[in-house]
Order: sequence, then C-alpha cells, then structure tokens
Amino acid sequence: MPHHYIGLMSGTSADGVDAVCVRFTAEAPSVLLAAHHYEPYPESLRQRLLALMVPGADEIDRMGALEGELAEIFAAASTEARRAAGLAPAEVAAIGSHGQTVRHRPSGPHAFTLQIGDPARIAERTGITTVSDFRRRDMAAGGQGAPLVPAFHQWLFGHATQTRAIVNVGGIANITVIPATHTKNPVRGFDTGPGNALLDAWAHQHTGKPQDTDGLLAARGRMDPGLLALLKDDLYFAAPPPKSTGREHFTPQWLATRLQRLGRDLDVASVQATLVCLTAETIAEALIPLQPEEVFLCGGGTANPVLMAAIAERLAVPVHTTARLGLDPQLVEPAAFAWLARETLSGRPGNLPSVTGAHHPVILGAIYPA
Repeated sequence: MPHHYIGLMSGTSADGVDAVCVRFTAEAPSVLLAAHHYEPYPESLRQRLLALMVPGADEIDRMGALEGELAEIFAAASTEARRAAGLAPAEVAAIGSHGQTVRHRPSGPHAFTLQIGDPARIAERTGITTVSDFRRRDMAAGGQGAPLVPAFHQWLFGHATQTRAIVNVGGIANITVIPATHTKNPVRGFDTGPGNALLDAWAHQHTGKPQDTDGLLAARGRMDPGLLALLKDDLYFAAPPPKSTGREHFTPQWLATRLQRLGRDLDVASVQATLVCLTAETIAEALIPLQPEEVFLCGGGTANPVLMAAIAERLAVPVHTTARLGLDPQLVEPAAFAWLARETLSGRPGNLPSVTGAHHPVILGAIYPA
C-alpha cells in the first residue's frame, strides 16, 4: 500500500483550502511533509459560502451548486500537492477531505452536522481514493462530531512526562489537553468559542479586507470591559464539555445584538481589540482548570501577533506554536485529516469519546474508491 496521504482542510474561516501531501512514521510518531498547496476561494464563492452558513432561502439549490464548485477546488488543490511531491496518483493511498462545514448543530433531538465538497467528484478527478464525511459517525454514536483532531494531537504531540495543550485558533477555537502518557488519564478537548470568525467578520465589514492583517486594527483600539462582559454573557461559554459550536452561533448578528445592548458607540478598533480579548480569555479560561504545563498554538490565528500575545499573557505556562514540535501551525489540521484517512483505511477508530462524548470509539468517514 502507498505510504503517502493527502489531507484537505477548509476551516470555519472559509477563505480557502490547504492541501498537504505527507507520510507518517510509526516508530517515533512524526509527519514528513512532502508538499503543501494552498488554494484560496474566489471572493464571490466565499461570500456565497458565508451566506449559506446561516439559514436562508433556496438553501438546497445553493448548497448543491457550491458542493460541486468546492469539489473541483479540492481536487485541483490535491493534484497540485501531489505533483509538487513528485508522485503519481497510484503512489498516494488516499485523500482525507474534511469538507467545508456549512452547518453544525450538535445538540437537540435532531442533531446533525453538514460538510460539503463532493468526495465522489474528488476521487473521480484525482484518481485517488477519497475519505470524507468524518463527523457523522461520531454523532451517530452519541458524540458531538467535533473536535476530531485531538486523536491526531495525542498521536503526534503526546509526551511521556508533560501535560501538553494544543490550541487550534481557526474560525472557531478548540483545545486539546493531552495528559502525560504515564498517567493514563483521558485526553480532554472541546471548542472554546470564537477564534478568528468574529475578528475576520468585523474587519471585513469595516475595512473591506478579509482579516485584520497582523492585528493592526486591534492594536489601535482599547478593550472595552462593558462590551467584553456582554460578549461573555453567552450560555455556550459556561456549558460543560463535551461541546462544539460553529459560525452559525457566533455570527455578525450575534455581535451586533450585543453592541446594541451596550447602548453607546465604540470606535471600530476598540471593538476589534475587545474581540481579541474575547477569543484570548475564553481560550485561557478553558485551559487553566486543566493545568497544562506547556501550550502550543496552531491554526490561522497564529498569524495574528496581537491575538497570540493576548493568549500568552493570560497563561502562566510557556506558550509556543507547533513549529517548536516540528509541524507548521498552518498545516496541523490538514495533516490531521490525512492521518484520519489512514486510520479509516486501516480499520482503526479515529474519535476520542473523552473529547466528543461518543458512547464508544468508532471508525470515521466514508470511502470513495478511485
């Protein structure tokens, strides 16, 4: 069986897809990167995706069109990564495609999750077996279907004597706390709340740019305690894990409602600075009770130095990015879905019930043969 896998990740920021071609070593767990390709979404497609993430008219037809368009982008990104690695399709065991999440409703009598980007079309275009739809089997077993990357974090980043935390700051932020191996304690993990989603939305609304590059807008503002209190007054933050959330909860309208409740005007930069504090404080408040000895950050938020500093100053332990552990912080999640594809093809469970709340471990994903 070929040893290379391709992982695709298009997160809740919905700005594009990262494709990595990797090989895994089992003796001392490691990820060997053969190639990486990032394919940005056209702005018109991104806006249609963001619109689909909240309830609206004609959703099925709009989703169907985006499903096909995304699959073509995912297939093209996979092909670019494969070619950059100098491999033929037959030399890649599988593509692990997370898909683009457009709705995540993990609670209630009709809990469901939906990721789009037709995996059958990816397999057809690339000539490579594609594994997708990772989340629903965990939900069928009583879990949240998210976060799923903690199993990969444990495999790659676990330490014999130290408790480590991995923090992914994507559109939504999530944490994984990996106890020292000798303790035999379970891994803990959950979504803490907004990561970049509100920061990006506010920056786009007021600057026309897709994000607050280098945190420059936030750096000009001052955190407003009154607004921060209103932002943190949401039942999600106080809810116990297992828990997961998405953009459909922390929307621009969610922010607008709280700004209205504030009853006074704030300048644009100070709102952005307060949103930085919201992300940093909810991450820190989730981590501190779990007592990690080291914290490693990954995800798109690591490109924002103002946000990274805000997280670090709220924690009394060393804070680094996963680059210190040998994996680029932007590539952790796509590598995780390459690994999950490997686990699926090998018939091994990919979820951690201690994280998702599933009743038992399950093999994740559906396989679309080449």
